[in-house]
Amino acid sequence: MAETLVIPAFNPVSAAPGTADFGIWTGHRIADDRSSWHPLVRQFYEYWRDIAPPECLPGRQHIAPEKIVPLLSRLWILDVFRNPLRFRYRLVGTDITRSVQRELTGQWLDEAQPESLRHVDLRDRYRFILETGQPTWRRGPTMWDRDPNHRIVENCLAPLASDGETVDKIIAVSVIFDAIGREL
Repeated sequence: MAETLVIPAFNPVSAAPGTADFGIWTGHRIADDRSSWHPLVRQFYEYWRDIAPPECLPGRQHIAPEKIVPLLSRLWILDVFRNPLRFRYRLVGTDITRSVQRELTGQWLDEAQPESLRHVDLRDRYRFILETGQPTWRRGPTMWDRDPNHRIVENCLAPLASDGETVDKIIAVSVIFDAIGREL
């Protein structure tokens, strides 16, 4: 049986900021100055922010793939299942598939990448997104088995909620770089 991370139901709209411990993600917020971000990651975040209804989280129904064509090969979406909490890859772009050297669409995260449950910073990141309804940004070493030349990743993960409140998907874009920072 796969390990699972169980969290209680949470209402991100009514939650008081800073009331939970999310490890290195505690208190995380997207910087106002995103000029150092890769242009595609910045475009993704701004699109996610722009499609959100007033005082609600955007849902999958708000995403128009034709408006984000340059992002599609680097885009991935996780479906969120609760009780117990698990994630399944709903969609994985071709650049990500090429990097991890296998198809992930339709697979459970914990089965496709078992290290995900053992990596506390990653678990805390997903939990932060689910419980706060806030996006995250990171640039650093890759965490998965992938092409050995693919060493650095910059990504933004953002929550989606079909009801505007309860996170039921995580959408993300990832840009991969080699060990010296050249985009692949």
